[in-house]
Amino acid sequence: MLRGLYAAAAGMISQQNRHDTITNNIANMNTPGYKQNYAVTHSFPDMLLRMTGSRDVDNGQTVGRLSTGVFAEESLQVNLQGDLMQTNRFSDFAIVSDIQVPGVAFDASGKALTADGGVIFQPQAFFAVQNRDGETRYTRDGQFQPDEQGYLTMPDGSRVLGADGRPFRLPDGVTVNDLAITADYRLVNPLTGASAGQLLIARVDDPNKLVREGDGKFKLADGETGVRPVNAGDRVEVRQGYVERSNVDAAQSMVDLMSAARAYEANQKVIQFYDKSMDKAVNEIGRV
Repeated sequence: MLRGLYAAAAGMISQQNRHDTITNNIANMNTPGYKQNYAVTHSFPDMLLRMTGSRDVDNGQTVGRLSTGVFAEESLQVNLQGDLMQTNRFSDFAIVSDIQVPGVAFDASGKALTADGGVIFQPQAFFAVQNRDGETRYTRDGQFQPDEQGYLTMPDGSRVLGADGRPFRLPDGVTVNDLAITADYRLVNPLTGASAGQLLIARVDDPNKLVREGDGKFKLADGETGVRPVNAGDRVEVRQGYVERSNVDAAQSMVDLMSAARAYEANQKVIQFYDKSMDKAVNEIGRV
């Protein structure tokens, strides 16, 4: 009897995790560069049941399989391109990325299957920044602003990296309003052609190897590689005066939120049923 109780409890925990993931997506719907997450659930290993009471235990009649519930294994992010919003601020930048891999056709969700059934994710481009601890992080939030020393920074103070791997700093007497970005990510004066430097745009071959840190930043998981500057043929564009919106689908998120709530409620009803059954077994059947 308790097997069903445990399975229902596992279902409630799984749906709670799914609900939390969806509400976090909705809360960040207006966060520039945010990539929505989705909860991945898996079932516990099934149990094979055999009929008891037979003398031949090894060759007894198989009754069937019994599921022991599900669990929320992890949360994966959807790295699809978000819509661009024009801000007309010279310090705002947005990445438009459509990196292709030779011989691989990615679907609308940015995934492709290999011949042996494996999954390949579409590479993505990110701005490279340096946090206050001097560590490299990656972001799609291009809301930058020069600080008092002329460094181009994120709202939390992380400094944008240049192509030389050092924090990008504007030359003395030059403001970001005087500059325009080129196809090779250099900030130049459109009147004189003088260059203030080049932004570092990083290509991440498997964006699911990135770990979300908060404030719109990601770090590469320990021991992982596969990050390099983008090449000219990578089909990556940086637009000035725009920011990338989050890629959260508001309508689908509301549908998923209601679905998770209904599934949570259904598992709750199952637990209530088991609770009443056990109450009857202890307080009524036990007296007989």
